[in-house]
Amino acid sequence: MSFTFPHFLAATFLVVVLLNFSALASSSGHDYRDALSKAILFFEGQRSGFLPKDQRQSWRANSGLSDGWTYNTDLTGGYYDAGDNVKFGFPMAFTTTMLAWSVIEFGDSMPPGELRNALVAIRWATDYLLKTVAQPTRIFVQTTIAGKARRYGHDQDRIRRGHTQSGFGSRLETAAALSAASMAFKSSDPGYSDTLLKNAMKAFEFADTYRGAYSDNPNIRDCACPFYCDFDGYQASHFQNHSL
Repeated sequence: MSFTFPHFLAATFLVVVLLNFSALASSSGHDYRDALSKAILFFEGQRSGFLPKDQRQSWRANSGLSDGWTYNTDLTGGYYDAGDNVKFGFPMAFTTTMLAWSVIEFGDSMPPGELRNALVAIRWATDYLLKTVAQPTRIFVQTTIAGKARRYGHDQDRIRRGHTQSGFGSRLETAAALSAASMAFKSSDPGYSDTLLKNAMKAFEFADTYRGAYSDNPNIRDCACPFYCDFDGYQASHFQNHSL
């Protein structure tokens, strides 16, 4: 069994590492600030949904505009997991948590323009995550074409199905992402920060009430596994991409 990270999750760890080294940029001979800028820029290439006018990755176009249609729900937005055009809620939520904590810990050391870009990257994810937890009895944990979770290059404009579950793990990681992002936006956008915190509390309460591994839900197991499953029995958050 091998373990690989989705592309945008690897970029998140790169952002965290580069923030630690950016202060050494002038003395080490390596331009860590430029590397940090490119690491944050990477997320724009993974965007799904209606793209803004200031989109810097010009090759990326609008995509996934009918996501959630089969449930009469708006699931547009968020990030693709990799080149497979699937939106997995679990690793996206973890990525958002890490990005938010990077801003909380190192935001004061970031150039103003890159701090703005980092906050925009966080909000692109949290706007989507808010949609996934908007319904009181379920959470949307994955968006893809049914039965084609890992088929690279499938048409992003086809009707794509949202996969739901009513349990523990994904809700907890989403709660962590929303609460961390709430702290990141507290000074720059207090209203949005309050919205994130309120929804984080609701997501946590729901997860605490309905415990169990989300990948055990028969409605989503075939699509979530073997990519983001509870293999070890802890029934907690798992961020590895498991492949045999």
